[in-house]
Amino acid sequence: MDVTDMGGKLQQVLLTEEQIGRRLDEMAAQIDADYEGRDLLLVGVLKGAVYAMADLSRRLHRSVPMDWMAVSSYGSGTRSSGVVRILKDLDSDITGRDVLIVEDIIDSGLTLSWLVGNLSSRGASSVEIASVLRKPGAAKVEVGVKYVGFDIPTEFVVGYGLDYAENYRNLSVIGTLRPEVYGA
Repeated sequence: MDVTDMGGKLQQVLLTEEQIGRRLDEMAAQIDADYEGRDLLLVGVLKGAVYAMADLSRRLHRSVPMDWMAVSSYGSGTRSSGVVRILKDLDSDITGRDVLIVEDIIDSGLTLSWLVGNLSSRGASSVEIASVLRKPGAAKVEVGVKYVGFDIPTEFVVGYGLDYAENYRNLSVIGTLRPEVYGA
């Protein structure tokens, strides 16, 4: 899905497909260097990180296993509720492994802070975060993010895995919706 398929629902494009791809190339190169010779497991956070996980993992120059978790703190709204629910847990044992959480966006930081604590308590050697987007102005807790694609303003965004009420995830760019689309 591209901008022309939005039928006027998109207010602004913040990041193009090309910008996202270039930044993922840079992030992958740094991950390759940082984790050389280490037992790395990528953990994607469903559903938003599907695109980031696919694109980032294909840019790595090594075979790397993946696992998935589904956690939620949004529901169908536009702001994080702060209450984290596990919807799908890992299939892998992470004891003694280096875990890199792959996320689409860090908003309040509440979900990621909880997730880092949860995975660390399972005996991982290390737990780090790679996120396509971060909203520094929305942070409610400090979360150490090792790899950040882009810092963006505190606006509700869609595309590249990010949704509004399960819509617009497959938009190839990251942008903002017109306020009338979600009644803001």
